Amino acid sequence: MKDYIRQRVKEVAHYIYETKATVRQAARIYGVSKSTVHKDVTERLNKIDGQLAEKVKRVLDYNKSERHIRGGQATKRKYEKLKRK
Repeated sequence: MKDYIRQRVKEVAHYIYETKATVRQAARIYGVSKSTVHKDVTERLNKIDGQLAEKVKRVLDYNKSERHIRGGQATKRKYEKLKRK
């Protein structure tokens, strides 16, 4: 694994763990695709730091468990915004 990839994986993982960010939020911050972030924290991170990988996995599992709620909130905001116009 190239050094810049290893560095990005660590940075993204720490960001997700510390801020409880979603994959989408992390991708936006680091300027990479959601697929890249997902591969970084689910596959590559295990090879670099197993303990951090487990912590990040817990955050991702929590985010996944709440995604239906976030989606509903986003839809509600969308239609409230349209209603105001």
